[in-house]
Amino acid sequence: MIDHKETELIADEIADYLLTDTGILVAYSKSILRTVENIGANVALVKEITNNRKVPLLIYLKNSPIPDKATRKFSTEQLPAIYTAMAIVSKPGLAQFIMKLLFKFQNPPIPMKSFTDDEKAMEWLKRFL
Repeated sequence: MIDHKETELIADEIADYLLTDTGILVAYSKSILRTVENIGANVALVKEITNNRKVPLLIYLKNSPIPDKATRKFSTEQLPAIYTAMAIVSKPGLAQFIMKLLFKFQNPPIPMKSFTDDEKAMEWLKRFL
């Protein structure tokens, strides 16, 4: 995991955030149920953190309850409004499961790739700055 002890994280209900000097947003996911309401609030927070610019996201994924269909749809619709790409860092298999669940009937709306190594994830995201 990338060490950010020197920097204060921005806390939210579903994740804690850090905007790096390079412009990549880092998210530390929390194990809570996503809803349309908390995803909507989260999108507003991300826009505030990034000054309304679309940025690449590196997310450390955690196991969490599977959201309902409306929340999955809403989340998918919001991704291109706030992110240019998403690198998902997790245990092997978890990210692939989540991506299959979210994008069962369509391709992801932004470039997405799963990693077990956050340094490789960060390198991949740099092309989307």
